[in-house]
Amino acid sequence: MIEVINTTLVIALVSYIIGSIPTGYIIVKLLKGIDIRTIGSGSTGATNVKRVLGTKWFFIVMLLDALKGAIPVLIAVNYHNFVHFRGLTPVIAALFVIIGHSKSIFLKFTGGKSVATGVGTILALCWPVGLIIAAVWAIVTYLSKYVSLGSVIAVAIAPVLMNAFNQNIYYICFSAIGAIYVILMHRENIKRLISGTENKVRK
Repeated sequence: MIEVINTTLVIALVSYIIGSIPTGYIIVKLLKGIDIRTIGSGSTGATNVKRVLGTKWFFIVMLLDALKGAIPVLIAVNYHNFVHFRGLTPVIAALFVIIGHSKSIFLKFTGGKSVATGVGTILALCWPVGLIIAAVWAIVTYLSKYVSLGSVIAVAIAPVLMNAFNQNIYYICFSAIGAIYVILMHRENIKRLISGTENKVRK
């Protein structure tokens, strides 16, 4: 049991460090020499990257952030299968990787809003649910023209879908906690959506 606990702590730490890798910040810095945190919303996520580098890099950063979320969770899933530590270790990895993305140790605990990274964790935990919420995000964003609205709706339905797909209680609870976390990260966007001042992804 001590070995399991120690390994789980290592997974939590490694997941946080992986999540902390600021992909959007690095790419913008390399290509433009700009600190992305001084642009637009100040986020290091794909939506803010789009303001500087355009649509192509929006999708590249989104994919990289999703992979960043999925990789430590997949490692943890294989680990917990080996030790029969049912469900909890992957959830710990998922939680720490999204915290790392939004509170990066490399950027003085700033970062993105953990949407793409969060979707990556859900894909790793239950790929059908991950695909559905990704599709919901894409549809809502396309129809409304608001990335933030698509993000909030997509993460909000994740725990419902986890339950519908008969996932274990750890996965359902993580989806709920993750949804609350991401929605809180979008609280200023929500205020702007209500007031009608939120920026649209396209005109």
